[in-house]
Amino acid sequence: MNNILKLTPSLKDYIWGGTRLKELFGRDNGDKRISESWEVSVHPDGLCGCGSGTLSDYLAENPQAVDREGKPFPILIKYIDAKQNLSVQVHPDDVYARKTENDNGKTEMWYILCADEGAGIYCGFKRDTSRGEFLEKVENGTVEELLNFIPVKRGDCFLIEAGTVHAIGAGCVICEVQESSNVTYRVYDYLRKDADGNFRTLHVDKAAEIINYRAYSDRTGSGKSVHCGGGAVRLLTECEYFRCRELLLSGEYSERAERSFVALNVLEGKGEVNGMKFRNGDSFFVPCGESFVLKGKAKIMITDEGRAEKYYAGIDLGGTFIKCGIVSSKGELIVKDQIPTGSQRPYGLIAEDMASLVGRLAKRAGVKVEAVGVGSPGIIDSQNGVVVYSNNIAWKNVPLGKELEKLLQMPVFLTNDANAAALGESYAGAGKEYNSIVLVTLGTGVGGGIVLSGKQYEGGGSAGAEIGHTLLRINGEKCTCGRRGCFEAYASATALIRQTKREMEKYPESAMWSICKNDAENADGKTPFDAMRTGDQAAKKVVKNYIRYLGEGITDLCNVFRPDAVLLGGGICAEGETLLKPLRKFVKKNIFGGDGYAPVRILAATLGNDAGIYGAVRLAMCGVNAD
Repeated sequence: MNNILKLTPSLKDYIWGGTRLKELFGRDNGDKRISESWEVSVHPDGLCGCGSGTLSDYLAENPQAVDREGKPFPILIKYIDAKQNLSVQVHPDDVYARKTENDNGKTEMWYILCADEGAGIYCGFKRDTSRGEFLEKVENGTVEELLNFIPVKRGDCFLIEAGTVHAIGAGCVICEVQESSNVTYRVYDYLRKDADGNFRTLHVDKAAEIINYRAYSDRTGSGKSVHCGGGAVRLLTECEYFRCRELLLSGEYSERAERSFVALNVLEGKGEVNGMKFRNGDSFFVPCGESFVLKGKAKIMITDEGRAEKYYAGIDLGGTFIKCGIVSSKGELIVKDQIPTGSQRPYGLIAEDMASLVGRLAKRAGVKVEAVGVGSPGIIDSQNGVVVYSNNIAWKNVPLGKELEKLLQMPVFLTNDANAAALGESYAGAGKEYNSIVLVTLGTGVGGGIVLSGKQYEGGGSAGAEIGHTLLRINGEKCTCGRRGCFEAYASATALIRQTKREMEKYPESAMWSICKNDAENADGKTPFDAMRTGDQAAKKVVKNYIRYLGEGITDLCNVFRPDAVLLGGGICAEGETLLKPLRKFVKKNIFGGDGYAPVRILAATLGNDAGIYGAVRLAMCGVNAD
């Protein structure tokens, strides 16, 4: 039985399109232009058909037709006819798109079907640029001056990774293979107007958040043609989302869709597949596990699931230990380890140990590391990779980023360790479902970090987000920073222990004494909670006051940032709902305007000691996007 599906496309009419898809492939859209023909798609914005239904319907009933794990269909394949220049645009990666658009990100591949004399594409920047320069050029209409123009010809191929600013130039017809997504941020559109006479919507603010401001680097990775029975096969590109090959069929060629589905797009020629006739423009879906036999003379694009994952190293630098992990681009922690910091040594020796640890873990995992992120205590100049000051490791103006780049021969990106932890929770922990979060860590002090619209917030000179040193009470408790009344002086674990000891001195009959074995020095953050559970009134007072202090500080953070969620980390959070339930009630009551509009969720962080590693990895993944 032949289970191969012949597909029917979904046609799109945009203002820049022409008529060449009708000329090349016989597409018919009545009197309308055919700017795009979505050939293989389950995206709701353009479902392709098969039989009496859609490919989406078929895969809903046959999920293992995608691959043996039954994962969601990962790609969308389309033909594009650019009679005019497309807008200068950019697409986000998966993490940003899923949080802000409820869609996938978009990495794509362009295969040039034909091109007019002198036609080309814009792909990335000619040189490293900055967000400020880019926005200035967008504002004055000269952004094309920054873009890397590439003349193209028939058969050329380009991988356009998420974050790469780009545009298809007039006179190009391409086959595009991309993630299953329809998220595009336009940044410049030549002052064109739509059918209603309005300027087309731009998305400059979002685009500026996600653009890769480094000079364009081609990562397409095409191979040479390999002759086989019935033709020649050339690898066009492979990434984690798709693998694309060009088949020049000149007889009979057979293959089994062993690892996943296969999509066949006939670009030129004619023949048959498993006995079904085809001609140029036809598209087919081969379910996972099926074999197919192609006969004839044709040029065919063969696309299946990608496997080329990338790997990143994340380092959590502490005063006692250096922790490091290797994480895949899909967010899987492959391997991790830690070594003593030896913080009294010269920074060069510590950097050598960090580099060696990355090398050992990459070797153990059997992977190539693309970039490294580092979370370090102290004030960090993340733009220049400098530890400006860190009391934990007695560093001042240490160029750690450049030192590690020299040792590792790869990009290295730095941030504050608390900021890294927040980024980690946002990427892979309790905050991954939310667009904006604030992480509050309750330990020796009150640390934390802020992620707004999926991007880390550091403040001027990367010295902001010191949430523990916002003011809770004028002339209050002395803080370690020298001020009085800081949030940290009331809501840290250290502060809770101090408050516990004071109440113990006032109430010698309190159950807190027996829990501490009659020695106040044994008191810790659990002590008042454990005693409260016995009905002890003094302990109840300690916990109630502590939750009020914590609630006041969190309410202030909510009023300033109005995040989707505030995450709490640190050992105190082991108390779970005993801590969180009354805290939520306090914030709900006191937050400005109430929580009926834009409620803020109060949750416990989930990554524990791995948060810094995940955050450093996310920093490395996004590091090339920093201006």
